[in-house]
Amino acid sequence: MENLEENQKTSPKETDIFDARLQRRAFLQYAGAGAAVVALVAAGCKKDRPVYTDFGATLDFKDDTGVLNYAYALEQLEAAFYIKVASAPPSGFTQAQKNYFQDVQYHEIAHREFFKKALGTASIGSLEVDFSSIDFTSASSVLGAAKTFEDLGVAAYNGAGARLKTAANLVIAGQIVSVEARHAAWVREQLTPGTFADLNSLTGLGSSNSGGLDGALSPDKVLAAAKPFIKTKINIINL
Repeated sequence: MENLEENQKTSPKETDIFDARLQRRAFLQYAGAGAAVVALVAAGCKKDRPVYTDFGATLDFKDDTGVLNYAYALEQLEAAFYIKVASAPPSGFTQAQKNYFQDVQYHEIAHREFFKKALGTASIGSLEVDFSSIDFTSASSVLGAAKTFEDLGVAAYNGAGARLKTAANLVIAGQIVSVEARHAAWVREQLTPGTFADLNSLTGLGSSNSGGLDGALSPDKVLAAAKPFIKTKINIINL
């Protein structure tokens, strides 16, 4: 188990690397995050909303703030996973795979920090993760976990999009899910070539990509699937 407080307390060295990599790849530029931050804050992120208590994090889906906190929770999980892998990749990884996890950790950190900044004092606290079921020394175990996180993330964004009431929020969600889908496609190709658009592994949860559309899952199903990896209790209201 790990507490994401450790991952979110960025050291000076990490800050330098983070800034440099994001500038080189212009990630936030193509994500449109600068304009979206203003829109997200204007959408109603209230300072007095009790979204984090001793009993865990509460996601209130009555408005956009709850949906954005939901995305923030999932991005915390993904960022923690990719940071851990990038810091000590399995010995069986190819150089291309090592490069992938090095690069994608910065995407997920950018997503995490974007939501944290946009939500401000309305954001949930840092979640505690549990990666004990993942063998980080095994390439197949790490790639399998990455596939699970990415497929789930794509289905989560697709399922939550209809709950967003502000157009600008829907736009930024669409930009982020397109990046997550690229991650999912790459990871799937590493495991089984030709399965880049196959989400049948989530069919049991009610997700399918029939008709050329990526699957979508409701927040309750996504959080149930992610529960083994999140130690912090997450409460859902007004779903």
